[in-house]
Amino acid sequence: MSIAAVVLAAGEASRFGTPKQRLLLPYVLERLEQSPVDDVVVVAGAHTLETPARVVTCAGWKRGPGASLASGLEELDDEVEAAIVVLADGPDLAPGAVERVIASGRAAGGTLVAASYGGERGHPLLVAREAWEAIPDAGLRELEA
Repeated sequence: MSIAAVVLAAGEASRFGTPKQRLLLPYVLERLEQSPVDDVVVVAGAHTLETPARVVTCAGWKRGPGASLASGLEELDDEVEAAIVVLADGPDLAPGAVERVIASGRAAGGTLVAASYGGERGHPLLVAREAWEAIPDAGLRELEA
């Protein structure tokens, strides 16, 4: 199973006061390099991003994280069977968490698998290709994992 990562970095970061994705994205990408993903796409929107990773700009980023995710998913190759979804402002992303979510997705065969912390759903999430077209603009929170 080919797995790609889609890093959501399109938000405005208005509460932070500066584009936090510019500060935190390098740490997220470093952790993804240590994980078993085969490809990485970063979705920009409100701010331009300079990164060695492939970047796609989502013109409709204001519609919500689901719109940004859809832009990233459209950039993935046809052989990608599932995508790991992570946030650009999650510098503490554990490569082991990515690995566990992938393993759980392979074992369970579900269309959406989410990491859980203290019983609370979080990131990373794995979305199987068959669920890509059903992602609402509000994002994956709207879907049951």
